[in-house]
Amino acid sequence: MKDTTDELRVQPGKAVSLHDSPTKIEPIYRSKQDYRALLAAHTQELASLQARLYASGSHAVLLIFQAMDAAGKDGAIKHVMSGVNPQGCEVTSFKQPTAEERAHDFLWRTTCRLPARGRIGIFNRSYYEEVLVVRVHPELLQSQGIDSREGRSKRFWRQRYRSIVDLERHLDRNRTRVIKFFLHVSKAEQRRRFLDRLDEPEKMWKFEPADIQERKYWAGYMKAYEACLSATSTRHAPWYVIPADDKANARLLVSQVILEELRALDLQYPKPDEQRLAELHRLRELLE
Repeated sequence: MKDTTDELRVQPGKAVSLHDSPTKIEPIYRSKQDYRALLAAHTQELASLQARLYASGSHAVLLIFQAMDAAGKDGAIKHVMSGVNPQGCEVTSFKQPTAEERAHDFLWRTTCRLPARGRIGIFNRSYYEEVLVVRVHPELLQSQGIDSREGRSKRFWRQRYRSIVDLERHLDRNRTRVIKFFLHVSKAEQRRRFLDRLDEPEKMWKFEPADIQERKYWAGYMKAYEACLSATSTRHAPWYVIPADDKANARLLVSQVILEELRALDLQYPKPDEQRLAELHRLRELLE
């Protein structure tokens, strides 16, 4: 499985072609029962690693999920993180920016939600919206006090990529591990899932007219994602392109990547020094 996740990582400096990146691969599970067993094993180990992360207080972890609508971000977060302690994990979903957020630089609103050391932060969408949605719809720059004609300048987007890479390098230097997932769903699979939402009462609330409108810009979004992934996948903050047409397989791949990244941090429970051991010994005597 390690070989599989290595293949999903976008290598720094590599030009990404989503047309050549599969949205579905051979599943790493053999049956539904096997999927449930693998996911349970992943969540159990993730809970153990999170406990060490929280206890050590030496690192923070930031998970970023980006995707087209209906790619399965919510489900991946729900299932993969189902075993972690809520006290050490926080999910932030970023919708359209408010007037206050638009009045600041484009990284401000997400910076306020970064995780503290010892915690896992999850961004359901993120500052990357500013080089994806805004790149496809440069007229949105007007609400940020920026001439929309700037959106036609390659230099403008290069500067935004540079700001993002600089932020993530700063986070890495300060022991926040940034792990980024692009859930790669096909246009045909998105259509099928939209139809499911219209047919199933418990999913109807998810559907918005804008979802149909944005499908018209599919090619533009793929181009924006390719440019973004190519420019911002680095050693210290890698992107993983997850084939997302198979939701179960996508969840297992996401959970496997998170496990591998957390294992690499070599998290340990704090070891008490002599003074602390003496204090614990004295407390034991009091209790006994």
